[in-house]
Amino acid sequence: MGADVVGERLRAEDPREIAGYRLYARIGEGGMGTVYLSRTRGGQPVALKVIRRDFGGDPGFRRRFEQEVQAARRVQGYHVVPVVDHDTTGERPWLASAFVPGLPLHEALAAHGPLPLPAVFTLVGCTARALISIHSAGIVHRDLKPSNILLSNQGPYVIDFGIARAADATQLTVSGGVIGTPQFMSPEHALGETVGPATDVFSLGLIAAVAATGRHPYGDGGALTLAAQIANTALRPPRLDAYDERLRPLLERCLAAAPAARIGTEELAALCEQAAGRPLNDFTGWLPEPLAADLAARERAALTPPPEPTVTDQGARGPHGAQGTGPVPPHGPEAPGPVPPHGPEAPGPVPPHGPTFAGAPTTAPPPPTYSPAAPRRDRTGLVVAGAAVALVVAVTVTWTLARSGGTAHGAREQPTHSATPTGPGPTSPAPTDTPSQESAYTAVFTDRTFALRSPGAAAVVEADLDIPKVHGTSDITSGNEIELDEVAGGHWSFKTPWGKSAGTTPEQCLEGARGDVLPTQIDAKDLRATIPAGTVLCTETDEGNLAMLKVTGITASAGNLPDYATKLTLWKQR
Repeated sequence: MGADVVGERLRAEDPREIAGYRLYARIGEGGMGTVYLSRTRGGQPVALKVIRRDFGGDPGFRRRFEQEVQAARRVQGYHVVPVVDHDTTGERPWLASAFVPGLPLHEALAAHGPLPLPAVFTLVGCTARALISIHSAGIVHRDLKPSNILLSNQGPYVIDFGIARAADATQLTVSGGVIGTPQFMSPEHALGETVGPATDVFSLGLIAAVAATGRHPYGDGGALTLAAQIANTALRPPRLDAYDERLRPLLERCLAAAPAARIGTEELAALCEQAAGRPLNDFTGWLPEPLAADLAARERAALTPPPEPTVTDQGARGPHGAQGTGPVPPHGPEAPGPVPPHGPEAPGPVPPHGPTFAGAPTTAPPPPTYSPAAPRRDRTGLVVAGAAVALVVAVTVTWTLARSGGTAHGAREQPTHSATPTGPGPTSPAPTDTPSQESAYTAVFTDRTFALRSPGAAAVVEADLDIPKVHGTSDITSGNEIELDEVAGGHWSFKTPWGKSAGTTPEQCLEGARGDVLPTQIDAKDLRATIPAGTVLCTETDEGNLAMLKVTGITASAGNLPDYATKLTLWKQR
């Protein structure tokens, strides 16, 4: 397969539809389940991780899975791929995460070799930032490993948080091992003791060593052998003298046997930024050229829509595919019915295009429609997830950087397994319950000029988009959506969940507001990079309206915060 192919064709045993979403390809498989490429009715790419049947058949797992993913959906921050939707009520539980066109670290290392030290420091520092957000939500990742870190030309991203503890608690075994990845566990995790944020720091230290050299600090044994050595690290610490002297202090502080002795994530991020010699938010040329070119090729592949499934294998599976799921809409599920603002079923946005196969047509599917009267299917909402997000919690019994079965896949041309692929499922007729073309929103005002200016030295202002008005320090009230704060270096704080929209329709804006969630706070130094000119931002306001800010210009101010010129549109529900 070439670089323009993302994923592997569906097999005969694969379903052709999950919760109203047509499945186009496999993009990963592991100990927890299989990840499939799909699309929303509006043509947005999604990846659905469908949990294994034996997990789904365990009521205790379903309860824990629900609790963990609800917690994971609260995570907002840099370098995390947010969980945006899930379902634990159907026959097969599933999980969805936002789209990042990237390559798992373990595949990048296998294809291109170890990273140069500056890239390693950037990788570790940005991952530490991601852990700050994850830990702030009360979550411990528990399964941080190379396949759960995606590399992209916009930096690294952490995936698959929110389900490892639910899996651990089932006490199931697969492939002769236990749930988890033994060679990237912390000592306390390997010993079955209580784990905390320091557990993820230990795993990150192991990842740093592997990323820099291709060698595991505890040797070249099998996964369970390495786990035993990790568990015994208090008596026999790893030999670190062969690692570069610039990297060794980081490894020593991450790989301390006692959790309390390990470096904290904030200090680790600062240390890495200093060692990298560049800001952690500067990704200009951060990766070696061959790897960057590989990522760029995959990103270009992700910008072309996949072909419609063919009918080549219909006879083998019957008219509705492997599981007889019945007619499926041509581009994913209908738009959801009414949902509570910011609730667990809130849909999220995805970038405007998705992965492709060789020979894919260049025309995009029809635009999305939205109707509050449209029926829901298995409480899906407008799920967003990444074709490159290979969400797998594989149990690896031998440590290797070579590509093998049971590993996660991002936007990668090689399939996870070497089985003979089969064609996609049949094209089903459009359902008779197609939602109305009428929008669920009506405009209150459109493209109103709205300036978000620095309040000046040591002052705070807040923007209420429903009025709209920017409140000064003396008249700030409740019900505001953005706070501009020049105190302590300057930052923007978002009072409601905000996201970037792929377009300017209310339906696209709603997807952006609910899924592509921005951090709750952006420092002044990061504003221009995070929200550049041309960005379309959306939120559901304090009064339940839908607000869209189109950034038309950015200028310097007398304070730390730049001044933003925007066009504001406000919609209300019909």
